[in-house]
Amino acid sequence: MKILLLLLGMVLIVEGIPYVASPESMKEWLRRISEMKAEHLRMMGLLSMSSGLLICWFVQRSGFVM
Repeated sequence: MKILLLLLGMVLIVEGIPYVASPESMKEWLRRISEMKAEHLRMMGLLSMSSGLLICWFVQRSGFVM
């Protein structure tokens, strides 16, 4: 449970960095995203999830990161 909470905290930190560093650019990106078709957003989400799963699997199996 401790690792899960640490992971959640790290995700929130990484997600917040762009909003602190450049809020104007984030507003523009959010405007662009809101204008995208749902199918494109779904595909981007699927690719993102697949990439994350692949990275987790690689790290767990390879012992690359100790």
